[in-house]
Amino acid sequence: MDHLVVSLVVEGQITEQLWSSDSVGASFEDLQFTLGQGPGPDALRTSRTAVEHDVTALGAARWPTLVPAMAHLPIAAMFCLPLALGGISVGVLTALRASPGPMSGQETDDALGLAAALTLQFLGGAGTRGETWADAQPDGELHRAVVHQATGMLSVQLALPLGEALLRLRAYTYSHDRSIIEAAEDVVSRRLRLDDDRPEPE
Repeated sequence: MDHLVVSLVVEGQITEQLWSSDSVGASFEDLQFTLGQGPGPDALRTSRTAVEHDVTALGAARWPTLVPAMAHLPIAAMFCLPLALGGISVGVLTALRASPGPMSGQETDDALGLAAALTLQFLGGAGTRGETWADAQPDGELHRAVVHQATGMLSVQLALPLGEALLRLRAYTYSHDRSIIEAAEDVVSRRLRLDDDRPEPE
């Protein structure tokens, strides 16, 4: 595998990216989060592995906004494994490769073993879930901390529930072809208000 990402469920079907092996994996995970579609959300929703051996062969119906949006990323195959035990889903392990094709037998065994180990780690106790992974982030912050902060601010500004405020931020990000992290930083620094969808004067 060329890129790995570990995400943890924080609320409902919303995940937080806890760790990524590189910027390609992080960018892919941010796209899935922004658009709300892809193998990761599918794996989380169904508690089943979501696999695409050849991205170039994908039709428009499966992930109609994700596939065009990820065209600039060197990803040809995607494998998303739910971190689940029984009826409890705690996250998703995403493996990405630059070349198409299925996993080898050894790669499959390694991915399943890692997914099982991560699931047990995250189910180890509510007080410790994800702390070791979060400590690996710069300054000890989770990857999307600023997105959660911006969502709270938008909820107050627009008088919306948190879920709807996040949808507004996602919609703005997609329609303006921006990173959700960058847009959230603009909201938090008050350079952007979504009630008029225009940057405020500096």
